[in-house]
Amino acid sequence: MGDDFIVETRNLTKEFKGFVAVSDVNLKVRRNTIHALIGPNGAGKTTCFNLITKFLPPSRGQILFNGRDITHAKPAAIARQGMVRSFQISAVFGHLTALENVRVALQRKLGTSFQFWKSDRSLSELDGRALELLEAVGVAQWRDNPAGELSYGRKRALEIATTLALDPEMLLLDEPMAGMGTEDVARTAELIRRVAKDRTVLMVEHNLSVVADLSDTITVLKLGKILAEGPYSEITKNPEVVEAYMGHGVGSHA
Repeated sequence: MGDDFIVETRNLTKEFKGFVAVSDVNLKVRRNTIHALIGPNGAGKTTCFNLITKFLPPSRGQILFNGRDITHAKPAAIARQGMVRSFQISAVFGHLTALENVRVALQRKLGTSFQFWKSDRSLSELDGRALELLEAVGVAQWRDNPAGELSYGRKRALEIATTLALDPEMLLLDEPMAGMGTEDVARTAELIRRVAKDRTVLMVEHNLSVVADLSDTITVLKLGKILAEGPYSEITKNPEVVEAYMGHGVGSHA
């Protein structure tokens, strides 16, 4: 695998009792880019995402991360290697403050996540970095608010902050805009753009305006196979993509 690609799948296939959800997918994600995985319902996006992040074992095929075969690795193992899926460690603790949530994530990075008996003074040493991460995602002013009281969009931003606490080389986002209003979508899109400046982002996303604005490369899946791949301007000229998305807004973005 060339150094340019951080993730590569080779003939990746997943069958469920005779139904082929993902079929011979050869995906290459270029380092330090934003790569979107899109497709109509039933296209196999989520299954493909779950295969890459090791939440599902493949029926056959191979997955490489930084040139290493991770086909049979566990999710925790690839997280330690630098590939982190947003919800892997970002379940927000509603009763903890925003700052405390990020601090817990930083403890994981240090390997002390279960040392809740550590002194407040010891834990407070993490506060500087935790505050930096909260500032990076735009929720620093709510540092002392219980996470459960944050708005939906800010809660999602806090989740990204806890993910960034692991200092991932590659961040995988599963429908980051789901359930958001227009203002939160714009804020989160800008956050993803900032986060991607020094790392690779692979995301599954239904909001095609966001995909168009953010993505360097888009892979379109249909019925478990790659239908098209390229920048937004290119794939929207593909008649098969337009047909697959008929009524779903492809090509409507300026």
